[in-house]
Amino acid sequence: MLTPRQRIEQEMTSSSLVRLHRALSRLKSPVTMMNTGAHPDDEQSGMLAFFRFGLGMRIVVACSTRGEGGQNVLGPERLGALGVLRTREMEEAARALDADIHWLGHGPDDPVHDFGFSKDGDATFARWGEERIVERLVRAYRRERPDIVIPTFLDVPGQHGHHRAMTRAAETAIRLAADETAYPEHFAEGLRPWRVAKYYLPAWSGGGGTYDDDLPPPPATVTVTAEGRDPATGADYDRIGEWSRYYHASQGMGWWPERPDHAWKLHLLLGPDGSTPEETILDGLPKTLADLCVGEAETLTHDLVTADAATAAAISAFPDRDAVTRSLVSAAGTIEAALNAAPDGFIESQGHRLTRKLAEIDAALLEAAAVFERAYGAAECLTPGGETSLTVVLGEDAGEAETTVTPLLPKGVTASKPAEEAGIIRFSLAVADDAPLTNQYPPLWSSLGGNGPVSVKLETEISGRKAAGHFDLETALPIVPALSLTLKPNAFIVPIQNINHTLSFIAQSDAPNLTLRFNAPEGFQVSATGERYRLDLPQRATPGLARIVPEIDGKSASNITPFTYPHIGRSRFIRPEVLSVLTLDLVLPDGAKIGYVGGGADTVGTWLKRMGLDVTELDSTALSGDLSAFTTIVIGIFAFGTRPDLAAVTKKLHRFVEDGGHLVTLYHRPSDGWSPEATPPLYLRIGSPSLRWRVTNPDADVEILAPDHPLLTGPNRIAADDWAGWHKERGLYFAAEWDGAYQPLLAMHDADEKPLEGALVTARIGKGRHTHTSLVLHHQMDRLVPGAFRLMANLIQPA
Repeated sequence: MLTPRQRIEQEMTSSSLVRLHRALSRLKSPVTMMNTGAHPDDEQSGMLAFFRFGLGMRIVVACSTRGEGGQNVLGPERLGALGVLRTREMEEAARALDADIHWLGHGPDDPVHDFGFSKDGDATFARWGEERIVERLVRAYRRERPDIVIPTFLDVPGQHGHHRAMTRAAETAIRLAADETAYPEHFAEGLRPWRVAKYYLPAWSGGGGTYDDDLPPPPATVTVTAEGRDPATGADYDRIGEWSRYYHASQGMGWWPERPDHAWKLHLLLGPDGSTPEETILDGLPKTLADLCVGEAETLTHDLVTADAATAAAISAFPDRDAVTRSLVSAAGTIEAALNAAPDGFIESQGHRLTRKLAEIDAALLEAAAVFERAYGAAECLTPGGETSLTVVLGEDAGEAETTVTPLLPKGVTASKPAEEAGIIRFSLAVADDAPLTNQYPPLWSSLGGNGPVSVKLETEISGRKAAGHFDLETALPIVPALSLTLKPNAFIVPIQNINHTLSFIAQSDAPNLTLRFNAPEGFQVSATGERYRLDLPQRATPGLARIVPEIDGKSASNITPFTYPHIGRSRFIRPEVLSVLTLDLVLPDGAKIGYVGGGADTVGTWLKRMGLDVTELDSTALSGDLSAFTTIVIGIFAFGTRPDLAAVTKKLHRFVEDGGHLVTLYHRPSDGWSPEATPPLYLRIGSPSLRWRVTNPDADVEILAPDHPLLTGPNRIAADDWAGWHKERGLYFAAEWDGAYQPLLAMHDADEKPLEGALVTARIGKGRHTHTSLVLHHQMDRLVPGAFRLMANLIQPA
């Protein structure tokens, strides 16, 4: 449920007239266009805004992953939690474009997930399964029935492997979607073969700060030119695209170009007549409903010409709601007459267009009549065995016609008979004890509403037409576990050289007097001691990772971690709670006193503390104070870009180094406030485009260039075992050039590429040292990779 201020903000940014104009503009075209991509934010948003608001097309974004393997410049959410965050961002980005979403991947436990950067489409297929992703695209084509499919990226060397795989799969699926013998299991689900009319490739390069296409784009066969501005807002279409991209904030999106784009070049690869030049992207496609009347369907021409005229009249009548309503009701009547008279062949090939138009007309009618105002739950979540209320507020201008409100509920949830007073309808919701939890990664999202685990359906009579529409709640109402358990800490780092056989932790939950049982490996014992729990380790501890699973009533306990950001509101990530114990060969440096400057995108400071080091997290006050008490200052990833207080003390950090301190900087992008001349103590440039300056294979061989260097020999001697078991990748945003005082310590590379030496460089400067690493140590520490802790212990040693 939103606060009063949040409701005011929502109303200020979503006026009724704009919503009505958006609803009417859907009626301008019977064409559906699908943009395929690998990650949330892969959309060509400006072009999609023109297709939707300028041309009236229905837009579907088909996205293969939730982006869970990417970066997060906003906060600590990564992996599954980041997938939930970016799913929400994609939903809000789609809302800004009035687009639908068809997800092809379903979170980190699905084979089709964002496993990190890839440079090769074949390597991506090896992880996803080429047959699997092609089948899912065929299903998407058959369900959504796009006339046009356009991937955002080319399948060329120098491009992200996920992008390359999606573009290749999108083309393969075109033929199979039309094949009556391909994937017959789809037909049992009610799907039918579908022939995509046109498949375009972008005739622009995917190069830039991240990618570096080796081959030029194909020649343009058509240029999409956005003429004029959006009538509802007066904005350029490309600006509206940036309104959409604003919601991809975790990826640093939301730019303000001084001049918006107005043209996008495309290459028609597969069309009715092959690859031929075109005047417009709509050449050969139906521009009106009457254009569908060919062959045996010519008998429908009169009805559909009349429907086209009525929808055009409705659009022209805006903002006169009464005139809009009259024309829409007329259009709906003639479309229904055409459907009733249509031959079977027409229904199979074109009936979906008319059915869609009726749903769009009903949505516009309900908006014109201002029937619906909002719906919300009294609680943030539903829980098994719990209950709450659902409130639906009808508009004051809804009229006197009876409106039927039906809650659309997930399995295991029931609603009582509603109580109504002055257009405010309240339902009591009850959740069964065995109700399944809500999927954190919903497979679809519709611009026509009805999204989320709970939504509402409204039916009412408007000028003689029975109109029906679906509406979202103002905030989602998912079913989540009744209890959330948080173990503090939820991981122990145990050096085998100085092992402490007795550890303690706290178990926090909303439930008082909670009884926990711990399923522990042999030799590990957990016992309660008052409010704390005691963990006894085996007397003969050996290196390795042990996982201890807490249970509540015989079931594995869950942790619910809420997160809130202004652009997406409140959400949460649900995972099994686990207590991890990593026992390893680890020696800590003597006398290290560490100041940690986090950028909000890693948890390195927490891990340093868990290693047993003396760590102080430095806020703006501490940064402006005396730093001489610290032997080492560690700068977290992205911090120079997210911490203005850090950028303001850059010269002070340089003096810290010159006076004998050790400055350790974790990886930064060139865009993160990193000036090669001014940010580091000596010149150090981050490579761009980043695809050329990263090693994506987590098992890539690592050559130690300076085996006797102090950072590699003490207090832990770094050897081959320390590079084993890495996850996702070795590193990214490697240094490309540096002052001669810096010494590269490592070399590594992906297959068939030249070695990169910018993963770890260090220099003696004055009495101190600066070390810069582009290794993904923060991620490996999160994954409890032993070598990452051993190397980090070396890097933070006093200069």
